[in-house]
Amino acid sequence: MTLETPAAEDEVFKLSRTFDASKALLWDVLTKGEHLANWFGPAGMKLIVKSLDLKVGGVFLYGMQMPTGVTMWGKWVFREINAPDSLAYVVSFCNEAGQPVRHPMAPLWPLEVLAIQTLVEKDGKTVLDSHSFPINATPEERAIFKAGHSSMQMGFGGTFMQLDAYLARLK
Repeated sequence: MTLETPAAEDEVFKLSRTFDASKALLWDVLTKGEHLANWFGPAGMKLIVKSLDLKVGGVFLYGMQMPTGVTMWGKWVFREINAPDSLAYVVSFCNEAGQPVRHPMAPLWPLEVLAIQTLVEKDGKTVLDSHSFPINATPEERAIFKAGHSSMQMGFGGTFMQLDAYLARLK
């Protein structure tokens, strides 16, 4: 087993959602800063797009500003880009300069999570399948990630509701 494979299948966090949008449109709203700023992140937070360089090795650096004004920073480092079919990137919490930091509310959260997303269009709608799992992580970090699956389902549920609403506004 390499450090970049899940320790067990049940460690992989899986999401699947069908969106009422073409694959081309969904790809754009997933990969362009001007779109991400309108829907990405937990409900009630404002997304700050500091930079987005959509290329292998490129970085999406963003802040999620809470209503209190506190901003949590995150980044994606793109590993694979197969427009408009799939995307793989490493997700990390970071500071505003993009340097990795521990999750502010979960110190044992993995420093790096690999996310792999695929898009498949069917009957004018697009299915987004997402799989993510910790990489280069300790057994404790992997256990915390696995224990967080249900809260991540709820969090992404809210984020995807925002994405649905944004897609409806684009039509």
